[in-house]
Amino acid sequence: MDFDLVHTDRRTGARAGIIRTSRGEAETPAFMTVGTQGTVKAASPRDLREAGVKILLGNTYHLYLRPGADIVAEAGGLADFMSWGGLTLTDSGGFQIFSMADLTEIGPGGVTFRSHLDGSKHFLTPEDIVAIQGKIGADMIMVLDECTGYPLSYDRARKSVELTLDWARRCRTEFGRLGLDREQAIFGIVQGSTYETLRLRCAQELVGIGFDGYAIGGLAVGEPKTAMFEMTSISAGALPEKKPRYLMGVGFPEDIAGCVARGVDMFDCVMPTRNARNGSLFTSRGRVVVKNAIYSKDFSPVDPECDCYTCREFSRAYLRHLFNAGELLAPYLATLHNITFYQRMMKDMRKAILEDGFSEWYSAFLSRLKENDREV
Repeated sequence: MDFDLVHTDRRTGARAGIIRTSRGEAETPAFMTVGTQGTVKAASPRDLREAGVKILLGNTYHLYLRPGADIVAEAGGLADFMSWGGLTLTDSGGFQIFSMADLTEIGPGGVTFRSHLDGSKHFLTPEDIVAIQGKIGADMIMVLDECTGYPLSYDRARKSVELTLDWARRCRTEFGRLGLDREQAIFGIVQGSTYETLRLRCAQELVGIGFDGYAIGGLAVGEPKTAMFEMTSISAGALPEKKPRYLMGVGFPEDIAGCVARGVDMFDCVMPTRNARNGSLFTSRGRVVVKNAIYSKDFSPVDPECDCYTCREFSRAYLRHLFNAGELLAPYLATLHNITFYQRMMKDMRKAILEDGFSEWYSAFLSRLKENDREV
């Protein structure tokens, strides 16, 4: 994988770049749509391509349990297995360890967990995680890390950073031993909760180990938004300029834009697809909760500025009817719109960066997002 930093906005830290792999390329800033189990809920790969998605995220934990890494490998890797064709990235499962803490036990050697599917017991080392991702065949893979919640004591955060760094070294060594660097790229993950000294230490030691890209983890887990922005700035500022920076699990459009301003290149979150299935649609003027009664006779499109199939052909009133009637078309149309909105947002940000106008774009974007606040 190569990363070309094309331009940095003169008044902010916002960056425009290009990720190039043997499978293809993706412009940054980029939002990666989440397809946890090798599929994006309520959307087809064709829909994703038409919406402008370039990178799809899968999850190692879920694909390991079902259908199994060997089956994905036999199919030619994740992109071929799901007939995607674009770039793929796999999360190591660190967030699942955090979110399903009652089913997991963490030790220096690795993670013991019980499957949420059948209760079967599994033990995976950092080396196992790398080997599994090698079989899954994603273009970009992640080291195993420990994601922690908020609030967290300094001592607990320090121990977590030490474990994350140890696992990162082991993952990087195994990645090289298996020869995966010929076709895949590996990212280290910066942890450290909301402590500047720990974030800096973790980032600096990861850079010393040497990775193809660097992720910022352990944010958007309950901390104040000001802390999220501050830790993102600190972490991104300690990472190499010529490597891609990936903020994991963020999030709301305004948060993504704020973190692009702080030098982040890549994002992922289930928010656009999960919210769509619940009838919450993102628009250029803020969220529209289309199931609300206010839209029962609103025959305007979800977002007049959007050119997706949903907005071209259907009204808010019709979508409200579909959701209230429990029709399967509702989550499909809503998902298609939200995915398209996020991709267009990233494209608009890139254009503003290249024109050294990101600061003006950001201010106007935030102002317009507030217009629908009364309806949320």
